[in-house]
Amino acid sequence: MKRRSVFSLLGIGVTALVLNACSQKDCEPTAAAAPMATKENVKPIQWKLVTTWPKNFPGLGTAPERFAKDVERMSNGRLKIKVFGGGELVPPLEVFDAVSQGTAQAGHGAAYYWKGKVPAAQFFATVPFGLTAQEYNGWMHYGGGLALWRETYKPFGLVPYAAGNTGVQMGGWFNKEINSLSDLEGLKMRIPGLGGEVLQRAGGTPVNLPGGEIFTALQTGTIDATEWVGPYNDLATGLHKVAKFYYYPGWHEPGTALELIVNEKALKALPEDLQAIVEVAARAANQDMLDEYTARNNVALTELVDQHGVQVKRFPDDVIKALHKISDEVVAEIAGQDEMAKKVYDSFVEFRDRVVPYHELSEKAYIDARAQ
Repeated sequence: MKRRSVFSLLGIGVTALVLNACSQKDCEPTAAAAPMATKENVKPIQWKLVTTWPKNFPGLGTAPERFAKDVERMSNGRLKIKVFGGGELVPPLEVFDAVSQGTAQAGHGAAYYWKGKVPAAQFFATVPFGLTAQEYNGWMHYGGGLALWRETYKPFGLVPYAAGNTGVQMGGWFNKEINSLSDLEGLKMRIPGLGGEVLQRAGGTPVNLPGGEIFTALQTGTIDATEWVGPYNDLATGLHKVAKFYYYPGWHEPGTALELIVNEKALKALPEDLQAIVEVAARAANQDMLDEYTARNNVALTELVDQHGVQVKRFPDDVIKALHKISDEVVAEIAGQDEMAKKVYDSFVEFRDRVVPYHELSEKAYIDARAQ
């Protein structure tokens, strides 16, 4: 028998079996006959994402919105994420607990806000006189930082991702000049994380406030000074209306990383391709935020100076040197008080000592040469 005839007979036989099986009134289509999954006939997975930022606040607040849109677009609508600004679903500084407990599947904030719960978390936001944004990204993705971050958050059922960076921040807003370290004594300043610990050691009083409360606190005298981010955000917040002097450099936050935290159970419940989409979208958000601040900070600084008369001042060298010395002591002491913090600190220092020498020859040397 010819090969074609065999296949023809087999085809007839299979067809007959199917027709016979489907001769009953209640016959249902087989799985093979079911329509392919499309955006229209697949019910999307719905997530909530809570943030520490005001809704759609420039840079910080728009980053999670872009992340959510990227996820929906890349997943063809299979995963939809609704973003809530700080205070809409949970208070801004309760994002960590909300995601850990499953109130929301994801959150966006800064790791140093959780220092009271997780001392090691501060190292994943920023370290005074520490890594720049690019150095931080290198540590995260090629120096073991991300693995340690996930180990740190594992007991809380959370999976963290780097999801933004502001770059070097400004030193803060003051209504009096800072001419010596003694000018920091008794100063009530909004400054979170390790920078706040350093201020306290220098004689000041650190206050941890979410971004949406800073303006009112400074206006009413609840605080005497504040740091926030940089010109792009500080202009939007209106801090120039309640403070006179704008100091630099941001010794306390040389490359502040923002985080996406995801509830581990919610993440594992996703198909592998959607898990990958979450990861890629977070990585894109991480770079996109730094790009945005790089493009817009100086435009905002020019407006602050030329249109609003803000006085930009540099911290005196002796103040910077004193703060640097205190920072080294404080960071080492905090690392010595917690096993996980020590593990993270050792990795951080080892990576810093490896990358800084080359950046002295490359980034810094080039910037110095360009300025001549």
